[in-house]
Formats: sequence, C-alpha cells, structure tokens
Amino acid sequence: MTRAARRALTVDVRIESNVWKGRDNVKATVRRAVAQAAAALSTSGAELAIVLTDDTAIRSLNRRWRGIDAATNVLSFPTKGAGSDPPLIGDIVLAYESIAREARAERKPFAHHLAHLAVHGFLHLVGYDHRLVKDAQKMEQTEREILRRLAIPDPYRASVKASKSSHSRA
Repeated sequence: MTRAARRALTVDVRIESNVWKGRDNVKATVRRAVAQAAAALSTSGAELAIVLTDDTAIRSLNRRWRGIDAATNVLSFPTKGAGSDPPLIGDIVLAYESIAREARAERKPFAHHLAHLAVHGFLHLVGYDHRLVKDAQKMEQTEREILRRLAIPDPYRASVKASKSSHSRA
C-alpha cells in the first residue's frame, strides 16, 4: 500500500457566500457525509474541496461549464490530480438557496438534504453518473447505503423529489 493510500481523505470546506451564515454545523455536516462516502467506497489518501455558495454563483458555473443558464443544487468538478500528493479528486459546489428550497418542498431537514447532496457530489467525483437508468439505480442505491450509515432516511422515498436534472456533474 502506498503512503497516499494509507492517509485519510482530506476535505477543505470553504464558505463563499454569506447566505450560509445562519446555518450551524454545515462544515461538519458535509465533512461527515463525504467521509462516510469515502469510507464506504474505500477512497482514502485523496483530497477534495467543498465550496458552499449561493444560487447566483452556481448559476454562473453551470452556465460556463455545462451551458445551462440556471441555478442548481450541486455541481461536481472531477480532476485528475495524480501529480499531487495527496491526489486531488475534485471540487463539489453546493448552492444554499436551491438546497433550502428543495428541503422545504420535500419536508426534510436541511442538514439531511445537504448531506445527501454532498454524498451525491462525491460519488460524481469518483466516477458515478446517472445519465442511464441502470447507472442512476446504482448511484441511488449507493447513496441510500451511505446515508443509512449517517442515520439519514432514504431521500428517494419522499413523495416530492428534486428533479434528476438538478443533480449535476460538470
């Protein structure tokens, strides 16, 4: 086993919008969620960044990188960080207003929805996708298993769900 593989996942969380200031423990929530995802998938010795921003900033990113002029809840930007030590696997960007709106609409705790989207974004960084039905089923099942370990109910069981198109991989 290489030295990098033995190390824990390194997660840098940056709050880049004041709209997050009213929420307690958001950094801990996203760190715990991606750490659980990394443990479930045996991903260690890597580094990623999580950016907590707002709908305006994520809309701009979505327009620039995906050609979609709309805000979304999460974007993932996988990298090929083989040259760094530990390897950088990418960035996850989360938009407060979209997440809060969806959590209210789905009648679920904000922290649960935030953790789900952090896990969803992490899975994109490590190669999961949901463009094809079979891939979406595999990704959703993996999310369910990880979230169950975090004591978060099945996000796909809710009667009102966010649109699949709102979960994005850049």
